[in-house]
Amino acid sequence: MSISRRNVTLGLALSALSACGAAPRFSGPAAGGPDPAFLPQPNPGWDAWVAGFKGRAAARGIAPATLDTAFRGAGFLPGVIERDRNQTEFKRSLEDYLSIAASDERVAKGRANYARYRGLLNEIEARYGVSAAIVTAVWGLESMYGERRGTVPVVSGLSTLAYEGRRGEFFENQLMAALKILQNGDTTPANMTGSWAGAMGHTQFIPASYLGYAVDFRGDGRRDIWSEDPTDALASTANYLSRSGWRRGEAWGGETGSPGAAVGGRTLQPQAGGPVFVVGRNFGVIKRYNNSDAYAIGVGHLADRIAGAGPLRGTFGPDENGLTKADRQELQNRLTRAGYDTGGTDGVIGTNSRAAISAYQQARGMAVTGEPSVALLASLR
Repeated sequence: MSISRRNVTLGLALSALSACGAAPRFSGPAAGGPDPAFLPQPNPGWDAWVAGFKGRAAARGIAPATLDTAFRGAGFLPGVIERDRNQTEFKRSLEDYLSIAASDERVAKGRANYARYRGLLNEIEARYGVSAAIVTAVWGLESMYGERRGTVPVVSGLSTLAYEGRRGEFFENQLMAALKILQNGDTTPANMTGSWAGAMGHTQFIPASYLGYAVDFRGDGRRDIWSEDPTDALASTANYLSRSGWRRGEAWGGETGSPGAAVGGRTLQPQAGGPVFVVGRNFGVIKRYNNSDAYAIGVGHLADRIAGAGPLRGTFGPDENGLTKADRQELQNRLTRAGYDTGGTDGVIGTNSRAAISAYQQARGMAVTGEPSVALLASLR
């Protein structure tokens, strides 16, 4: 749930596509332990801010016991500030976006989870009217079906961001909401983990959205979106979309000529020369989860693939460097075989691919640009 409506980009927002719906796990590559930047560090300024915040929280009904429990072991996380100040603004094409959002891996895992939880998803669809495939697709984009829910302690992360002050009021309100969740007994501080910016659980709810839309689907007294069991998270997502205006039985839209293309809907071509889509009201509802056309198409297309549809029929032309997706994949393959690992061969030129290109260029005495090109591909052939 990336949040134009929440004033900050999380989850699968267009500018966060490096993870594509992954709440980062922040583990150290060598020892396999937590990154020190995401462990509490001494900070007198944060200590003073927390002391003042506790007074404001108490005035808004947060019990002293809740405050004591929530902040026991919490602390300032420098890595959160670094992430907040250095968010890369990726200028992804729709082709790149869909290459990640509806990758072979994400489709395969989506179909497996759709089958595994079909009974639950049917119940959720019956209650809220939201397509089971759409709910599954949101789950896939936001956390790779629960594999990447995030391990940053939410109280520490949100208090760090609120103290830092760049968007202090927003994050203080989220922290207040997180404390209300703890006071309600839905989870514990130890279990309340998420992304660096406080998005939590299988479908990445921020605390305020959780308070407004999370549900206890089985009636066990807790709205648990953090556990391995995705029941409450999936039901909460359906509830959110339902209350945002989802129309039962209507398709989100689809590529022109496909069964889902909405009759009388809006025509949309996000990338010049690429496929044309016709979208309906439910497309706009998906955008309430993340206000991005690419995100909504990603959810809709992934949902269609999960339900058994094939890839898009329309094609994308060469990019601004004159390379098709097949060219970019060949470039990645050849770089990797030459000893410059691109971290994948999906045709998306991201951070790893640019680093590999730079290393290759440097080793061969070329101008180091980190940019793909027809000439670079030719030099690798």
